[in-house]
Amino acid sequence: MTRADPAFFQIRLATDPQDLRAAQRLRYRVFVEELGGTGPLVDHDARLECDEFDPVVDHLCLIDTRRDPAALDHVVGVYRLLRSDVAARFGRFYCDGEYDLSPLRDSGRPLLELGRSCVDADHRGGAAMFLMWNALADYVLDHGIQILFGVASFHGTDASLLAPSLSWLHHHHLAPETLRPRARDTGFQTMDLIPPERLDRREAMVAMPALIKAYLRLGGQVGLGAFTDRAFNTTDVFLLMDTAAMSAKHKQFYESRWQPT
Repeated sequence: MTRADPAFFQIRLATDPQDLRAAQRLRYRVFVEELGGTGPLVDHDARLECDEFDPVVDHLCLIDTRRDPAALDHVVGVYRLLRSDVAARFGRFYCDGEYDLSPLRDSGRPLLELGRSCVDADHRGGAAMFLMWNALADYVLDHGIQILFGVASFHGTDASLLAPSLSWLHHHHLAPETLRPRARDTGFQTMDLIPPERLDRREAMVAMPALIKAYLRLGGQVGLGAFTDRAFNTTDVFLLMDTAAMSAKHKQFYESRWQPT
């Protein structure tokens, strides 16, 4: 396993086609090879996970400088970022296919969709995600973003196996109704599967993906219902963070990025 030493990391928005293809190669390893997903624009011969949003979004890339860019191996973490002004010109967000985003659009507030988040297997559980969150904080402040959102995935589509985690999210982290997207009927899966009095927090958290737990620690909330994505073999949960409603502790994480040292 490669040692996740921050001294060898750089982080930047994708600056050339090589960065983008390396990000798509990383996504292929994670979403196709690890999780069994697919899609109409996935290039299995070149091992690239692509879709129609790639040309218009910003790709926040974590670079391991020890790896070979020519082999498309240098991107070891990626976040795909789509601002509401860009989405309006493009015509939609990625999440529009799974959730009714009317409450967010009707808010009139600057939005940022986070998508296709993944980290190379050799770099998980260390400094990689922290560095990416720091860079994301800079991006949010630079563009005046007020609401961040996206879907985070549980592996598999059998909701009965995910019931403790889904139910915990529904009963303890449901977003306010004025900002609460609802999963579309084509893949709607209720998350209200276990009554709150029968839930065990430890059981729910053990099975909770690390990315979802990270959002919750920053004050993240969920939409109504999960969405069953059979193409990617996942059960998706809508997550949003309202920066105006963040606690003082959470806001300090973002605002400290702009304080002089």
